[in-house]
Amino acid sequence: MALPVNIEELIGGKTVEWERIEFRKGWNPERTLKTITAFANDFNNWGGGYIILGVEEKDGRPVLPPSGLDITRIDSIQKQLNNLCRKIIPNYFPIAEPVDFQGKKILILWCPGGSVRPYKCPESLGKGNGRHFYYIRRFSSTVKPTSEEEKELIGMSNQIPFDDRANHKYSLDEFDLVAIKTFLNRIGSELERDISHLSIEEISRKMNIAEGADENLLPKNVGLLFFAKDVQKIFPSSRIEIVIFKDNDGIEFEEKIFDGNLFEQTINALSFLENQVVKEKVIKREGKAEADRFFNYPYLALEEALCNAVYHRGYDNDSPIEVRIYPERIDIISFPGPLPPLDRERLKNYRFDVRKYRNRRIGEFLKELHLTEGRQTGIPTILKEIERNGSPEPVFETDEERSYFKTSFFIHHEFKEHGTGSGQAWDNLGTEHPSSTPQAGTMLAPSWHQVGTKLALSRGQVHKILNLCLTEVSIQYIMEQFEWKDRTKFRKKFIGPLLDAGLLEMTAPDRPTSPKQRYVITEKGKGLLKEIDTEEPGGGK
Repeated sequence: MALPVNIEELIGGKTVEWERIEFRKGWNPERTLKTITAFANDFNNWGGGYIILGVEEKDGRPVLPPSGLDITRIDSIQKQLNNLCRKIIPNYFPIAEPVDFQGKKILILWCPGGSVRPYKCPESLGKGNGRHFYYIRRFSSTVKPTSEEEKELIGMSNQIPFDDRANHKYSLDEFDLVAIKTFLNRIGSELERDISHLSIEEISRKMNIAEGADENLLPKNVGLLFFAKDVQKIFPSSRIEIVIFKDNDGIEFEEKIFDGNLFEQTINALSFLENQVVKEKVIKREGKAEADRFFNYPYLALEEALCNAVYHRGYDNDSPIEVRIYPERIDIISFPGPLPPLDRERLKNYRFDVRKYRNRRIGEFLKELHLTEGRQTGIPTILKEIERNGSPEPVFETDEERSYFKTSFFIHHEFKEHGTGSGQAWDNLGTEHPSSTPQAGTMLAPSWHQVGTKLALSRGQVHKILNLCLTEVSIQYIMEQFEWKDRTKFRKKFIGPLLDAGLLEMTAPDRPTSPKQRYVITEKGKGLLKEIDTEEPGGGK
């Protein structure tokens, strides 16, 4: 029988991180028992791991071709394994599969995170040894936890991530065999060829998408999210909403909703972004043989951010993933926000050195489908693609309560409708507000003849508003200075053009109509204000 993974990619470290794989040339019962226990404890919610016997390890990598195991040795190991794992408290049994790999027989022990952690096992298999200890994985090693880690592990007792929990409201009848077969085919698992000979119960156990006794086998949430016939019946908010705003005020918009199972909705939403939103521009530069090519938004960065949202969102709440597309930026928002210790300050400074995860199985499936790079690689991938495209730096954001996580991408300057020209890049924007901290040496102050003629406002009106917005102010306050009463007309005539030109920005751009909305001048606006003051003291009329 086969495992629900691509064996070549598993051993090559393409779909499972190296720290979740342990290679062993031979069979060491005591060491193996401790590693099984550590993977079962799944201290970081990684999803457990794999022990691969018959493959030698060097510097954390497999030595190929494998040395292999004799078939009689494999049979003996499997028999020992059954007795060995009964020494784990509470009992835990990995899924063991003999595999033909590169002309040799190897044995793979798949050790998913356990459902009744914490687990402990004997320190030694010697006679009379009654001492049991907890074990966890620290990077690629199996170790005893520190006293603080042990307290945390015990505190995680029965705290199983939502995606890996059994769902008591539904049965295996909800599973769609076609969806399962499609998934296995796409990842290249040999289990696909065995489906016609297996019952749905056997398939579910093989894929670890069900749990319980034979007489009461229950589907896990991850299985329902990926393979249910009607996912939205079970998880109504499990969808991706793409909203396209025609202006920065967010008044006029179009909406696209992508539902179905997690694989379908993610693929379809990504296809929409790639084909309908991402645009390429080619510019031939004088004296340069090759033309410059860039995109309004780099697709791979959007892909990674959206897949991260699918991976990290909470599926036990009623908020869908939102993709908000404004004229000059894209926000990807998921609920709730990041787990501690990740907070606003860490996000602002691009510090993503966090090892805890909300869902441990969804990320595993997404990586098998090649929809995400893996743990802790999402943000570096985004930053790399942004830099390669010459786009402004993204902004990662949450609130004090960690109620949401937002990734904001800003349009390449060559695509700005009210930009300052191809020679004036506005890259590397600040992390608190998109246009607050340009990289030194990359921004040139705009001139009135470049900007002012597009505003349909007088120099004096622009000067007055920009001065008022040197600190964060409400639209009501600005209106009072102009003695205006009609908020809608004032926003359209005065505020909208300044926002579009990048001279002002909202303090809550994701909530444009919020009563707490404030407006503040941008660095671009400060440059124009300085230019007006320099040319005409007092700002002109």
